[in-house]
Amino acid sequence: MERIAFLVDSTGERIDCMLNPETFEVRRLAGVRPHAAASGHLTGAGLSDDPLLFTGGGRTELVIDLVFDVDLIDGRAAPADVRTLTRHLWLLAENSAEERGGVRPPLIRLVWGKTWNVPAVVVAVAERFDAFDTTGVPRRSWLRVKLVRVAAATAQAMAASAAATGAGPVGIGGPAGGAVAAIGDGAAEPGFSGVRFDLLATEALGSPQRWRELADHNGIDNPLDVPAGAVLAVPSAVNP
Repeated sequence: MERIAFLVDSTGERIDCMLNPETFEVRRLAGVRPHAAASGHLTGAGLSDDPLLFTGGGRTELVIDLVFDVDLIDGRAAPADVRTLTRHLWLLAENSAEERGGVRPPLIRLVWGKTWNVPAVVVAVAERFDAFDTTGVPRRSWLRVKLVRVAAATAQAMAASAAATGAGPVGIGGPAGGAVAAIGDGAAEPGFSGVRFDLLATEALGSPQRWRELADHNGIDNPLDVPAGAVLAVPSAVNP
């Protein structure tokens, strides 16, 4: 079973979730707001709807429900408290990154198999506990994470949307042809190699959004399972 993962852009850290999401909701809010003046919203006696101001841009939100349970971990590695497994996701909602003299949550990349690869920030985390032991320590967590997609430009937003919906890779330019070596980031865990596939796509094709094209060209079903040291062929044709 492929596991969902969060890749932290600034540090290369990968946070793997124990189970695939119970639910996954995507919501798009267009860049539209009520037209207003200094005295308040503009209205008219003969209007059936309030005037709108089209601001451009918008907001894409993802809400993911995850389950963590210490009883599902085998061996001595199982913690007594499920919060040991979920605290890293809470830290993604902290203002730990700096930008232009201010602070913000760290930029992450949501990766799930070959279907989802979305740059985003975590804007909210909520957690419900159950399966308490006799001392009140929770052993199971139902965790809800809310993310907002981040895109530096319209072209990147379109590429992320195409990758997320399975519409196919979007060409953004960059070198093509030849081969690229998969280098691990030193964060390997059992079953995971520590290879940043989004960085491989950037090196090979000029954009992390083209990870799907690189995976398909090499017959890779799960980018998280690419072994460190593997040599991948780079597509010779650049999509228009």
